[in-house]
Amino acid sequence: MALLGRTIETPQELYVHKLGAALTMEKTILEMLTQLEERANDSQLKQSLRQHFEETQQHVGNLERAFQALGAEVDESACPAIEGLEKEGQANLKMVDDSLNDHVIIGGVTETEHHEIAVYEGLITKAKAMGEQEIVALLQENLENEEATLAKAKQMSQQLAQRATHAA
Repeated sequence: MALLGRTIETPQELYVHKLGAALTMEKTILEMLTQLEERANDSQLKQSLRQHFEETQQHVGNLERAFQALGAEVDESACPAIEGLEKEGQANLKMVDDSLNDHVIIGGVTETEHHEIAVYEGLITKAKAMGEQEIVALLQENLENEEATLAKAKQMSQQLAQRATHAA
């Protein structure tokens, strides 16, 4: 792994890199949410996506504040995992009839939330170890939002699955 063309040599540099990947992840999700809202059929799903867009903007702000708390320059490292989830979602949306868009979207949201939760748990663990309480608080806020979004997504997924089963 390279940080600005050089090898990452310290836990601090690695943390800044991972924080930067989280920032890239959240900015990518902002773009994805706008596109997904346009493709969604269900009004409740559209509303949830819009609400999560606003939360995600706060996540970006919290991550930028975490960089400030560290005294580090904002770094937007690559986040290949989120790029993969985005590509998979786009490919699936192209494959299905528009009537199935909500199923694809909610599946993608669920997968993405699981990834985000794992990212934040790792960043929080390391921030605690470094004694960075301000960063822990900022990232804990993001984590709690992601966990709430995952719970909503799971509930909506169950509702969609039940409707599809009864319609079949």
